[in-house]
Amino acid sequence: MDKRLFFLMNMAQHRVFRFADNKSVELLDIPVSQVAAMLYVAKNEGCLQKDLSQALGLNNSAVTGLAKRMEARALIQRQPCNIDGRATRLYLAERGRETLPQVFPLIAQLNELLAADFSDDEIAVVMRFLNKVIETF
Repeated sequence: MDKRLFFLMNMAQHRVFRFADNKSVELLDIPVSQVAAMLYVAKNEGCLQKDLSQALGLNNSAVTGLAKRMEARALIQRQPCNIDGRATRLYLAERGRETLPQVFPLIAQLNELLAADFSDDEIAVVMRFLNKVIETF
């Protein structure tokens, strides 16, 4: 068994992301990065674009491009912040609201695939490990 944790986590993340992205495009015609952004905006309606950047772990210019693409697809609306004219606030657009319920079965399917063939105790260890990684780094 390969014990190079950093390598294995990196490879697993890339494969899971690629699989999730392909499924998301296949089922929703929306890349998984846009799905993640939609979920964040839905929970944080009117959030600042820089908050989305921090939540997704992307730099500001990457999120600016992401938000522009999502706005062009009518998934979100971008509006200038009333308090700081340089900042942008994000809101779900009608198509984003209509698409959101379709995201949850996809997430459930991905979680089922990840947990398949593992006991509840094994999943608990994996969850503890991943949460420790998140806390540590």
